[in-house]
Amino acid sequence: MSLLQLIMEASHYGMAGIGAGLAAIGAGLGIGNIGKSALESIARQPESTNDIRANMIVAAALVEGAAFFGIIVCLLVIFIR
Repeated sequence: MSLLQLIMEASHYGMAGIGAGLAAIGAGLGIGNIGKSALESIARQPESTNDIRANMIVAAALVEGAAFFGIIVCLLVIFIR
């Protein structure tokens, strides 16, 4: 294996790692925004706390699912190559 091929392989692994990291950061930002908005909504209308909490959990699960999908795709790039 030549040095150029070795560098190309390492760059694929690095890019997959960067992609997985970006997916995790994006999920963290998304869930943070969901929590912030939910707390603001509860502060405005405390009587609808249960409805807001339920919707917040569903939205956070959807964001996390998308992040897990991105991380899995990045890991597949590493293991399939």
